[in-house]
Amino acid sequence: MADPGPTRVLLTDEGPALISGPVELELPDGTRVRSDRAVTAVCHCRRSKRYPICDASHRRKVRQEGPDA
Repeated sequence: MADPGPTRVLLTDEGPALISGPVELELPDGTRVRSDRAVTAVCHCRRSKRYPICDASHRRKVRQEGPDA
C-alpha cells in the first residue's frame, strides 16, 4: 500500500482551518467529533453553532469602520 503522505491543513486568514480527508477532532472536554468529508472546515472563531465544525458564522462579523473609512 502506498504512503498517503501527510494530512494537509490549510490555515486561512479570516476563516476556518481546512483539513483534507476524514478527521476526528478532540475538544478540551474530551468530546470527539468526526467528519468523513473530503475537506473539513474547523472553526477558529468559536462563533459556529456547530463548533468545532465551521458554519461560516465568521462571515457575519460586524466590522468597525474607522475615521478613515
